[in-house]
Amino acid sequence: MDTLIWVGAFVSGLGLIGIVYCIVAATRSRKQGLDDAELRTQLQKLVAINLGALALSMIGLFMVIAGIFLG
Repeated sequence: MDTLIWVGAFVSGLGLIGIVYCIVAATRSRKQGLDDAELRTQLQKLVAINLGALALSMIGLFMVIAGIFLG
């Protein structure tokens, strides 16, 4: 079950990278000085990416927990 733990940690790490990407992209968008409509459009796209990254991180953590319980 060590493999499941390491794969889960890797998947969770990918989700964390996605969340950090969303934070960086959102701050860049806010610093560009866009008007409200354009900023809202860019942030709405980031919300979808952020939710996907959060789900990926959650799946990875579930894999780690399952590996611990089964191991």
